[in-house]
Order: sequence, then C-alpha cells, then structure tokens
Amino acid sequence: MSEQPFDIAVIGGGVNGAGIARDAAGRGARVILFERGDLAGGTSSASTKLIHGGLRYLEHYEFGLVREGLTERERLWAIAPHIIHPLRFVLPYADGLRPRWMLRAGLFLYDHIGGRKALPPTRTLDLRRHVAGSALRDGLTTAYEYSDGWVDDARLVILNARDAADRGATILPRTEVTKLSRADGVWRIETTGGSFRARAIVNAAGPSVLEVAGRAAVASQHRLRLVRGSHIVVPRLFDHPYAYFFQLADGRIFFAIPYQRDFTLIGTTDRDHPDAHIPPQADAAEVRYLCDGANAWFRTQISPADVVWSYSGIRPLIDDGSGKPEAATRGYTFEIDGDGTEEGAPMLSVFGGKITTYRHLANAAVEQLLRFFPHMTEAEWTAKAPLPGGDFPTDGLPALMDGLRADYPFLDEATVDRIARAYGTRARSWLGDARDASALGQGFGAGLTEAEVRYAMAHEWARTADDMLWRRSKLGLRMDAEQVGVLDRWMQTVAARPAS
Repeated sequence: MSEQPFDIAVIGGGVNGAGIARDAAGRGARVILFERGDLAGGTSSASTKLIHGGLRYLEHYEFGLVREGLTERERLWAIAPHIIHPLRFVLPYADGLRPRWMLRAGLFLYDHIGGRKALPPTRTLDLRRHVAGSALRDGLTTAYEYSDGWVDDARLVILNARDAADRGATILPRTEVTKLSRADGVWRIETTGGSFRARAIVNAAGPSVLEVAGRAAVASQHRLRLVRGSHIVVPRLFDHPYAYFFQLADGRIFFAIPYQRDFTLIGTTDRDHPDAHIPPQADAAEVRYLCDGANAWFRTQISPADVVWSYSGIRPLIDDGSGKPEAATRGYTFEIDGDGTEEGAPMLSVFGGKITTYRHLANAAVEQLLRFFPHMTEAEWTAKAPLPGGDFPTDGLPALMDGLRADYPFLDEATVDRIARAYGTRARSWLGDARDASALGQGFGAGLTEAEVRYAMAHEWARTADDMLWRRSKLGLRMDAEQVGVLDRWMQTVAARPAS
C-alpha cells in the first residue's frame, strides 16, 4: 500500500476513464487508473469509428447531445489529426423512406447548430454523375453529402492514457479492483495487483459501473440498458474516399465506411444485451442483417461468407424507458456519493456517453471533483492540448508522410500511411535513425517490426499479440495464424525478461 494516498483513482480503462485520468493529471492531481483487461479492451475499441454529432439523434429530439458532438468534432480533429480525419458521407434518397424535406431539414440543423468552421457543408449530389453513385444499385439519382469524422477509437484511448502517464498518472492495465472500502476519509482499494488508497474514486467502468458501485456498497439511482452493437468488415465494396449513410426499410440506419485501405466496415446493429459478463459477439442473425442491408444498396452483393472480421461492443446506455434499443439516449450523467468528510470519501460514477463526447465528459467529471481538491487548477485545458503525436496542423498529415518517406525510403507506402496515422510525430521515437529494414529488428509480417512492438510494450502497455494486432493496430486483418503465433511468443519472451 502506498505511503500517500492518490488523489483520484479511476476504475475503467476505456475512453471515458482514460480521458478523465488525462484531464485530472493535467490539473495537478495525483492519479491512478485501473483496468481489469487491456486498455480499450471493451466498448471503446468496438465502435463504428466515428467522431460525429449523430444525425439520427435529431429524430429523437436530442438537440443538446447533437450540438455537443458537433462542437467536439473539430476540437478533437485539432488535437489528434493523426488518428482523426474528416470524412464525407453520402446519404442517398429513395422513395418510401424518409422524405426529402426531412433529410434536408435534418442536414440544415446538422450544419448550423454545432459551430462548424473547417468542415465543408452539406450539398446535393446527382448520383448519376458523382463517383459515389457508381457503387450503388440502379435507380438512385439523388443524395446528400455531409461532413463528419473518422477515428481510430482504440488508439484514442491509448493516447489519452499515454498523455495522462506523461503528466504523472499511474496506469495499471490488467489490474482488477476486487474490493472497495471507505475509512478515515480515503478509499482502500484492493486489486489483483496490490492494495492502494485514494481520496476519491471515479467509477468509469462502462457496462460494469453498477457492479463496481456495488462493491463499494454505493447505491445508485440509475439503471443501465446494455445495448450490443455489431459490425462486419468485408473486402472493399467501392474504390473512392466517401462513406455512406444508408436507411433501411425498418426505419434504422447503418454506415458503410472505407476501412484500412482494402476493406469496408459496415454497421451497426442495436440489440439489447443480457449481461455485461457475457462477451458480446455478432450472432448469425446480425451478420445476415448487415449483409442484407448492404445488398439493398450496393451493386456488389455480399454474404456472411465474405465477412473477414466481425466485432461487437456493449454500449452502457442510460435506461430512459425507450421502447427500441436504437432510441435509447446516447447522453451521459454523473452520480456522486460522499461529501468528502472522514467517512464520506467521494465516488463519482459515470453513466452513458459516447466516443465523440469523451473529452467534454471528462472535463465535466473532473469539475465535479474540484471542490474536494483545492490544489487542482480550475482552468479547462484539454480542448487545445494535442494528444501524443498530434502536434501538427490538421492539414499537416501529407507533409508528415512525405517526411517519413524521405527519411525511411525502405518502408512501403501502406506502412508509411499506417505509421503516420497511428503515431504522428512520435513515429520517429521508435524509427530512430534506421537506414534499412534490418535496423528495425525482426519482421513479423504486414510491415510490423520488432522496433514498433518494443515501443508499444514500453510506452503503450501492450502485452499480447491481440493487444498489438487489434488495438494498437488493426494488422490482425492482414496476418495469418502462424504469424500471430510467432509474434505472441516473442512478446511473451520479452515480457518475461527481467528489466536491465
């Protein structure tokens, strides 16, 4: 047990927990974060990979939530231009679905309520002449093109945790909190990695938030609705940079997004999930539903046999009594227990939220705790401070890639693109002065080298091949079972070696 208690212990290593740890550490708090698995190992690596206001939420009159998301789009792009980039979406009009006036009204609001500055506005397309129309079935003539953003969701979490650590936070993945108790104005925290103390706890455990509160004997006034969102990845269905926003006959919507150069990402579903302890998986019906949805719009038809990867995440939504899962609010709220007295060390629990609003949520959460920690600065700071590797202009990615090509000519184009979009300016911290591929050590396939894996193990908490191939990167799409086995054995050997 530490001699001095931490100021704030964050439980949960998803995007909300990592964002809160970063914000609090940057204000001068002594922070520790616990995550029972890998960082971003749950919901935060299983999103649709979008930074967006949520066009469909306008139908549910969630104007405040949409405005918040739209405002955050350009802020997040500015602080992380390597892992976030603008994306133009094409929303085709078809008879029998939402009428033209509704689409136009929604997109007008979308353009004007969120302070859009750098992103281009909506425009009307003639699909008979626009490149996006070539991939679609016959008979479609009109579409609307609008702006949103794409994000590498898992790396967003990793980089928030990395920045928190750079500012003094202790980050402990694979450390499960097993018991919580209050005494003498502090929390005693028992974990699988030892005992700790903290003056306040932030319960950002996502789908397990009520379970963590229960371990602390904290009663909650909120109920969660666990909603499973599933996605499929198939070989590329179109050869252009636009994404699609499609409507379905049942009233739902889904996206088809260019993904990892050679693939198309399709999702998502909305199904109630029975229990947070049951790992989410896309069942056969969900996969078929997404295939059928795509087939209703694209010329190229797909079947479940074409799916190269599927993934699912559990969204811990506030149970607002909505009839359909897709209608449940994506908003968030906080619940605080304890007043900071000797027997009332505070616990702040986080309910709901989504990737796009994580930074704003983190700021609001930390502001809830400022009254307990007079030494923490009050000024908001995360809206303008770049995430690690993101210290370049939003239009600076091409120049960064040009620099990597010039200095490391032995890297192929796909690898330069991947490295720049993952590490930004920090790529050089592990590429170093390498003049050929051998200088980066053993190659594991798909452009992954020993130098990169060592960096991820030393600075990004990677421990297994799964960590490396599905959260620090998406190279799992490109490596076979033998290559994965070689990488995993190598990582286990390196991790087992005593520190020099």
